[in-house]
Amino acid sequence: MSYTSEGYPSEITLETLRLLVQLTKWRDQSKCVGKRNLFFAPNSERPQARIRRENKAGTLCKSCPAMIDCRQFARENHEYGFWGGENEEQRHLAGYKVIAPIGIRAKVIRPPHENSECDY
Repeated sequence: MSYTSEGYPSEITLETLRLLVQLTKWRDQSKCVGKRNLFFAPNSERPQARIRRENKAGTLCKSCPAMIDCRQFARENHEYGFWGGENEEQRHLAGYKVIAPIGIRAKVIRPPHENSECDY
C-alpha cells in the first residue's frame, strides 16, 4: 500500500470505507464528543485519578445510545482508552486482546551485560 506525504493511505479499500461510514454513524449519536479528557488518560495519571475519571466516563456511557457500537469497535480494533463503558483491562479480560493492557506487565528478560561475570 502506498501513502501520501501526510502519512495517510493513498488508496481506500471498500472495507476501510465501510468501517469509516459505520464509525461516523454511531459517533454522531455519541455523548462523548468534546470530552476526550474523560476517556483517555493524561500522562502520569495516578491510579486514584484514573478510577475517578473512568467512573465519570462510565456514567456518561451508560446513557449513551452508541455504547454497544462503541464497545464493539474498541474490542475489534484493539483500542486504548475508555470505550463503550470499558477500559483496556476490561476488554482484555473479556477476551479481546490488546498489545499492552494497562495493569498487565510484560516480563522482560535482561540480556547479560558484556562486562559482567554474572549470568542472569
